[in-house]
Amino acid sequence: MPNLKEVRTRITSVNSTKQITSAMKMVSASKLRRAQNAIIKLRPYAAKLTEILQNLSDSIENTNAAAFYEVRKVEKVLIIAVSSNRGMCGAFNTNIIKAINVLINEEYAAQNKKGNVEILCIGKKAGDFFARRNYIITDRLDHIFDKLAYENIVPVAEQLMSEFQLKKYDKIEIVYNRFKNAATQQLVVEQFLPVMPPSSTTKKTTAVDYIFEPDKQEILNELVPKTLKIQLYKVVLDSWASEQGARMTAMHKATDNATEMLKQLRLSYNKARQAAITNEILEIVGGAEALKG
Repeated sequence: MPNLKEVRTRITSVNSTKQITSAMKMVSASKLRRAQNAIIKLRPYAAKLTEILQNLSDSIENTNAAAFYEVRKVEKVLIIAVSSNRGMCGAFNTNIIKAINVLINEEYAAQNKKGNVEILCIGKKAGDFFARRNYIITDRLDHIFDKLAYENIVPVAEQLMSEFQLKKYDKIEIVYNRFKNAATQQLVVEQFLPVMPPSSTTKKTTAVDYIFEPDKQEILNELVPKTLKIQLYKVVLDSWASEQGARMTAMHKATDNATEMLKQLRLSYNKARQAAITNEILEIVGGAEALKG
């Protein structure tokens, strides 16, 4: 049985840890509320823009936007890894890293052997992991989450669109966690470029006839880049909300575990204290009997 000093030290340590995890849970809950509101408000707008973008896939000929729909033989691939800057959020970052490893080793194994698979890391954790393992990292955008705003995403999206147009990459994929609720995050591998036409399961049986004003070319040249920027911004917002939910859940479990551990430690402390008192009483009684003798 451990002595009283050891148990007291452990109780103090676990109690301090519990206070930290409880505080982190409250901070994440506060951030989650703001992040959840932001992504819920953006989703209908982003979804409608994406729907329009897909429906216009047959109307983009002879426009500058046609380059974003160009399907080429996949030789060079860019994977955008959206992780977090900090840990203590359960399997949030691990799932992203595992999904990218599977994507590289299975779907893009041939391109990877030629050194034609690059990774753009949004978030420190994925960047650190892939840098240590000598993957080709084209850039690290850890600062994005310092001030998460649409204006900070626009230059990133514009650079990606430019590189795709210049045929630096034939395909750009995004791997991120989509926010479902505070306890659930859905891992998603989503194609960013080229823009995917509507699938046979989602395509409407009747064609969508849009009225263009002032003219189709001008609207498409403006609409397509804007939709892609919104899509990337939605991805980052989804990941941010998912991170806060994952961290809040992880810290809630850690706090519960610390509470349970404190119960066990206090029980051990009381048993050790009782044993120590019993021993002292026995020594006193034994000494008294010895004096009588």
